[in-house]
Amino acid sequence: MTRHSHDMTKGMQVVIPSEDDEIDLGALIGTLWRGKLWIILSAVIALVAGGYYAFGVATPVYTTTASVALESRQEQIVDIDSVMSGLSGDQITINTEVEVLRSRRLMGKLVDDLNLVADPEFNSTLTDETWYSLGAMADAIRENIFGQPAGNLLQSNEAIRDSVVDAVLEQISVSNVRQSYVFNISVVTENPAKSAAMANRLAELYVEDQIVLKFEKTAEATEWLTDRVAELQIELEASENQLKEFSSNTDLISPEGLVGLNRQLKDLRDRQAGIDAEVAANVARVAALNAAFDSGDLLQMAAVANDTALRQLAATNDTAAIENQFQTRFATILARAVMARDRSVAQADTVAQSMVEITQSIATQSNELVALQQLQRETEASRLIYEFFLGRLKETSVQQGLQQAESRILSYAVLPSAPSAPRKAVILTFSMILGLIVGTGLVLLRELSQNTFRTAEDLEDKTGFAVVGQIPLVPARSRKKVLQYLQDKPNSGVAEAVRNLRTSLLLANLDKPPKIIMSTSSVPGEGKTTQSIALALNLSGLGKKVLLVEGDIRRRVMSTYFGVPEKHGFLSVMLGEVRLDEAITQLPGMNFDVLFGEESQTNAADIFSSERFGTFLNGLRDAYDYIIIDTPPVLAVADARIIGRWVDTTIYTVRWDHSTHRQVLDGLRSLEQVRVKVSGLVLGQISPKGMKRYGYGDSYGTYQTYYDT
Repeated sequence: MTRHSHDMTKGMQVVIPSEDDEIDLGALIGTLWRGKLWIILSAVIALVAGGYYAFGVATPVYTTTASVALESRQEQIVDIDSVMSGLSGDQITINTEVEVLRSRRLMGKLVDDLNLVADPEFNSTLTDETWYSLGAMADAIRENIFGQPAGNLLQSNEAIRDSVVDAVLEQISVSNVRQSYVFNISVVTENPAKSAAMANRLAELYVEDQIVLKFEKTAEATEWLTDRVAELQIELEASENQLKEFSSNTDLISPEGLVGLNRQLKDLRDRQAGIDAEVAANVARVAALNAAFDSGDLLQMAAVANDTALRQLAATNDTAAIENQFQTRFATILARAVMARDRSVAQADTVAQSMVEITQSIATQSNELVALQQLQRETEASRLIYEFFLGRLKETSVQQGLQQAESRILSYAVLPSAPSAPRKAVILTFSMILGLIVGTGLVLLRELSQNTFRTAEDLEDKTGFAVVGQIPLVPARSRKKVLQYLQDKPNSGVAEAVRNLRTSLLLANLDKPPKIIMSTSSVPGEGKTTQSIALALNLSGLGKKVLLVEGDIRRRVMSTYFGVPEKHGFLSVMLGEVRLDEAITQLPGMNFDVLFGEESQTNAADIFSSERFGTFLNGLRDAYDYIIIDTPPVLAVADARIIGRWVDTTIYTVRWDHSTHRQVLDGLRSLEQVRVKVSGLVLGQISPKGMKRYGYGDSYGTYQTYYDT
């Protein structure tokens, strides 16, 4: 928001606007309303352009659609697994099939089937005759300069076909109906029959392509399986031959015979334990008998021999009579014990030898059994693999006549009865909307880029100073005619505006009305001199004694307004060279005096800074009711900043739609820096036609009324 004061008696400070994030909708609507003619004009232009395009330029095109359904369940005539599994029907598969339908391979088949290369709609080279002539010329130049054969610049057949495929792809769209397995194939061309033919043929090619692909995959699988079955058959025969050869060369009767050998070995081991005990007992008996024999004790010998007859003989008292008989009997028992010992030892050796032979036989036959079983397993595995591949080969061969596509044509495209584009109503509607948007944008852009002042409210908001007057543009072609206009039309809009300015100045301070009034501006050409003359003429109409002083001694243009030659000015009066009455110019029909400026070698700023100038102005206060000083622009020279210290009030003129924001703010700031009080701003040279053009005609229409009076 801006901070400012409208107190014209205490002076004002130049405002620095602060940013406000709020959008003034009223101001925005007002801006758009003022620019309504531009917005309407933009909408009309856009509407006409859209109508021209829709009815005169745009080529009618026709859209038609064919539908293809994805079969999620395939009919099985024979329960045999296919080489290619059916489509799953998930979203990824559906998206993949959409891309398959739009693949360049299918589009190439469509182009070839319908001979679209010969269609000018898709083959741009057929419609551009100039291209051929230019191409021929370029070929000739290329051949002459670079020595390359003609025709290199001409597109090859393959390149032309690729470009046609690209063009066809742009005119075909494929979409999946939501929550279904249905694909819509839409084709847009300039001919309805062509659109239907392309859509239907693409659907047929898609279905045929699935069957052809299955046949190709089945044929490839059959060929591969045939080769593989032959290889497996050779491997199986080799395994069987190796098994037969091994079986014929081995001593292994059967796995059951090996089990019998193991049982026999166990029996021998059990038998060996008994034989070993018997051998030990026989060896111990023989040793005991020999020991008893060596002792010669008959009783001991009889006890060791454990023979009843020997015990009886040993108990007989007639030792000599029985000794020979006893010895014979004992020798017989010893011989029997030795024979039993030798027989058991021999039997133990025989069992041990048999165990060794059987153990070796078991080890040999076990190794042969493992090898035999390995060969049998390998042969059986080869047989199973061979039989599986042989069966799969038979199934695959049968499948070649049972292939079905995963899709079917749900509905063929029909001939469209009306073109789908251009949609004339839509084009016209959007053209008008676009025109309104563009017009609105232009109005807002013009408003945002506007850097001058067009309304008093805008001037007050930007500067913080009150606008005390709004002066219309004087309809005069020269400075001389300005004064004549003001005299001839006392009731004109300009005169009324000057009266309002005069009233604002005189009523600003009723206790101490201003006598010396300074008129200045930011830069030359803002109308302050015309305004000063008009104000002097208006004040003199009140019966007051008014003096108009030309304070711009550099340019001195006031004489051109009155059409009189220059003579002594206020500098001569200040220096005492002439009297005031001699320097004053009184014009016929004018009720105010004019004191022109005059050329001086002394710097103007030094003259206005002197006490003599202040004394001079005080003398004028006594002689006149009002003194109006027309000063140079503030930003041009420092004269106005110096003169402003001696005056009672200062009015600052801003030219309508001409003075920039920066110029006005810099000018006001320069006056405030030297504490010159600006009583108010005057928005001058307002153009009624310009106000109407910018949309302010409703607020400022009174100016036109003034002109008409």
